[in-house]
Amino acid sequence: MAATTSAQTLIAPSLLSADFTRLREATALMEEAGADLLHCDVMDGHFVPNLTFGPPVIEAIKKHTDIPLDVHLMISNVDETIDWYIEAGPKIISVHAEACIHLHRVIQTIKDAGILAGVVLNPGSSIRMIEDVIDDVDLVMLMSVNPGFGGQSFIDRVVDKCVHLKEMCAEHGVSPIIEIDGGINPETAAIMAKAGATCFVAGNAVFGADDPVKMVQTLRTEIDNVRKEEQ
Repeated sequence: MAATTSAQTLIAPSLLSADFTRLREATALMEEAGADLLHCDVMDGHFVPNLTFGPPVIEAIKKHTDIPLDVHLMISNVDETIDWYIEAGPKIISVHAEACIHLHRVIQTIKDAGILAGVVLNPGSSIRMIEDVIDDVDLVMLMSVNPGFGGQSFIDRVVDKCVHLKEMCAEHGVSPIIEIDGGINPETAAIMAKAGATCFVAGNAVFGADDPVKMVQTLRTEIDNVRKEEQ
């Protein structure tokens, strides 16, 4: 993956919506599709009302694909367990601002390990919550659904939130990847691209499609069309 820059478009299909019994097949499809990242949703049944997988599955996925892994920790004990996920060796680890007791310390721990560090905000959380770490992170993820389940409807208010995030980044002179997660399909991807998003997590839209490979390519085309209009 290229250096962190807001100019690049990244497509990150979410394995949460794949068939967990056929993950190798799912990763192979995403390789064919040219996905930039594989989004891995780690849920603990405590911070969010669902339970998925942990470091052993991440390690197994990494062994069978060259696509960089984008790990999204939806867990309540980040401070105590961050080293587990660092050892799994993903490209990116993103943590929820709402879940970290010592957010700055966790971000620095991730970065010191040579991994890109991301911070995540739930739909109900203000972007001002992360202003004191905006200079330190490589990625900011805005949830456009309430985390915990795939297949939810896109929350429109995240559009303005993304615009305000871009403004805050400009004020600080930084350009982290801006990732959108939740309810992303060709239509909402285009909307969020116009708002300033650069990385698009799509689960149900990709793995629920008749042709997942074509859907990844369709998402990229819609986003690229927005970029061309802006030039």
